[in-house]
Amino acid sequence: MPTEASARVAEAAGQAGASIFAEINAHRGDDPCRLFILEVPNARVEDLFGALENIEPVRASFLPAGILSLRSPSSEPETAMLDIQPRSPLEIFLGALQSIGSWSGFLGYSAVAGVIVWVGLFTQSVFLLVAAMLIAPFAGPAMTAALATARGDAKLLGRSLLRYVAALATTITIAFVLSVVFDQHIATELMVTTSQRSTVSLLLPLAAGVAGALNLAQSERSSLVSGAATGMLIAAALAPPAGLVGMGLAIGQTDIVNSSLWALAIQIVGINLAGFLVFRIYGMKSKGARYPRGKTIVSMVSVIVSLGGLAGLIALQFSHAPEYQQSSIAQRISASVKQQVEARSDIALVSVDAQFSRQRSQGENPVWVDTRIQGSLSNAESDALSGALANRIEHEFGIDALVNVTAIP
Repeated sequence: MPTEASARVAEAAGQAGASIFAEINAHRGDDPCRLFILEVPNARVEDLFGALENIEPVRASFLPAGILSLRSPSSEPETAMLDIQPRSPLEIFLGALQSIGSWSGFLGYSAVAGVIVWVGLFTQSVFLLVAAMLIAPFAGPAMTAALATARGDAKLLGRSLLRYVAALATTITIAFVLSVVFDQHIATELMVTTSQRSTVSLLLPLAAGVAGALNLAQSERSSLVSGAATGMLIAAALAPPAGLVGMGLAIGQTDIVNSSLWALAIQIVGINLAGFLVFRIYGMKSKGARYPRGKTIVSMVSVIVSLGGLAGLIALQFSHAPEYQQSSIAQRISASVKQQVEARSDIALVSVDAQFSRQRSQGENPVWVDTRIQGSLSNAESDALSGALANRIEHEFGIDALVNVTAIP
């Protein structure tokens, strides 16, 4: 390397905050060269590569590695370990790309996840749903889509969305086929429970997107939370609804299908927005060293589309009660019944359980309210109380209510 080039490398290293550990005379083939060994803060890696881009004939590579300091007093090692730097944006990007496996393995895991989700929902085995979340490969396309949004990479975003669609379609198809083959006709109790949405449903994809992005951005030693755990959180948001779509189509329960499709849509846009925000906070930009493909306009369009989709889905949720709010409305109904029963001095509430059915056509499912009280009531008085509670629920929530009152002396 010419002396001038060596001086420019040293200058670029200084501007990027890098420490020069060594300068060694070396050879590239038969040509003599100068080898620099540098240590650079993670946040400045792309700055350093950008500065070295225009220096000829420089060749550069980097080896991301955690360093354990031995310089602190042996009695206080934690003082040197608390300020752990996050990964550089370049390392985050390359690490996410390495998580993209082959199509055969990706679709294979999606199919296996579909089988396990179906078995779990069909046999009402919650632990099998957890197993499906561990296997489902949805975290990969979810995080690469968020990364592509932060980078403004249209090509990577398209590939990520294609994998999203392929994985979800595979899981849905497997669940549908199994329901048809095993002659399923009605929704199981676990299917009904899992298909019900809450007014706080948006929090799950936001949490999943933040967790997934943090896992990619943070240093390997800065957290004990594994990638498998964050991947499971993302799969928890996507795997059960995908299985429910296939099973709902097979048994003709449009309530389940619509609710699950809404859940899949809000998970996708929520995870993308949350992941995009975290990646931007950690320094991800549209343009960077060794990365000319990013475009700000692509990033802006992706964010705007995601925000528009999120706003539309939230508007749909709150304009179509109780279809997309059944879990929350059931809790409010239980609270209303509790308040009415406790207003009477001659009886005491034992328990109240409000549940929505999924066995009728779309929009025709009533809420079933099982109320148990302690007190001496005749059959006529119990019927009168049931009617009063049903009328109050129908008036307050606009929902058909079937109320059963069981009086225990």
